Amino acid sequence: MKWQKLFRAALDSILKNRMRSLLTMLGIIIGVGAVAILVSLGQSAQAAISGEIEGLGANMLFVRASTGDDGGVRGQDGTTYEITLDDVAALRAQSAELAAVTPAVYADVQAVGGVGNWPTQAVGVSPEYLAVRNWDLAAGAMFTAGDVAGRARVAVLGQTVADELFLGQNPVGAQIRLRNVPFRVIGVLESKGGTVGGDEDNTILAPVTTVQSRLRGDDVVDVLFASAADADRADAAQEEIVALFRQRHGVPADDPPSVEVQTQADIMSFAQTALGAMTALLGAIAGVSLVVGGIGIMNIMLVSVTERTREIGIRLAVGARGTDVLAQFLIEAVLLCLFGGLLGTALAFGFAAAVSAVAPFEVTVGIDVVLLAVAFSAAVGVFFGFYPARKAARLDPIEALRHE
Repeated sequence: MKWQKLFRAALDSILKNRMRSLLTMLGIIIGVGAVAILVSLGQSAQAAISGEIEGLGANMLFVRASTGDDGGVRGQDGTTYEITLDDVAALRAQSAELAAVTPAVYADVQAVGGVGNWPTQAVGVSPEYLAVRNWDLAAGAMFTAGDVAGRARVAVLGQTVADELFLGQNPVGAQIRLRNVPFRVIGVLESKGGTVGGDEDNTILAPVTTVQSRLRGDDVVDVLFASAADADRADAAQEEIVALFRQRHGVPADDPPSVEVQTQADIMSFAQTALGAMTALLGAIAGVSLVVGGIGIMNIMLVSVTERTREIGIRLAVGARGTDVLAQFLIEAVLLCLFGGLLGTALAFGFAAAVSAVAPFEVTVGIDVVLLAVAFSAAVGVFFGFYPARKAARLDPIEALRHE
């Protein structure tokens, strides 16, 4: 019963000065809202990027020439190592751990055809690209190994390019021009949608040899996409690729390898570590505003103690104990922080809904974030409300009654 009375007295005191209470809570509202929003943004971005990495393909490995001069790594004798189509052929022939391998070369182009033109990226690949990337066709067909060998000028359009050039019509059979080179459209890719890294549908696939000779003017491969035969053998496949390129490029075992091989697990771990650290940093920065809000509450509570000195003296004179006064002021501080925490959480939900409407991924405020934010706000109330409450409890009743 005593606690109910103390709670009611604390609530009455808050409601008696509504505007001051709201302004006092403002720091907590902003602090809790900022913590919940930033942590939720970090967690949602982490989940979105993890989903994208998993959706790249089955048991994927990414092979690039090691960083060095002109895109390669310069050995002790001055040789620059690069990946070529001969290396790709050797990897296909000799590998026991890979299910499929495709090269990829990139060229930024302006696609002209249909009803207009559109800036996009031409990607030179082999027919295995769709299987490795786990990507299907919405219409038409993929080019063949014969098209790659014959440097055929055929193209498979991403959904964005198809929509921009042909206004949703089926472009199969139509002609487009890339850097003034004519290509015949033979297929359209299924849509993968917008992603954190950009629009994957804004792409044009063509035979790797065609892109090299017609759009690039070199025989260098930018990256290899490989698919391990089994998810449990990804590390073995990684070692096999490094060993094969050491042999082909004549790199001694003691020297750094001529290629860098990353698995999906490597990329996932790096992304999660980086985003986790960023989320923690942003949460800590936002937490500073909670501390500032707590200091504001302590300041207002100290002012309240001064204003209510005579009231406190009367309570002590009629039999209230110091612990009762301590509890009342502490309850007031905690209630202010809890109300601020709830309003801050509501602010976070509203912000998450607004961001989800325009962002390429959905932002969700998890229940764990809500509980953490509200619990932390209550802890702030206890921590910063204790000193003013103790000061009120230690007032001398006689001196308090004399206060005007």
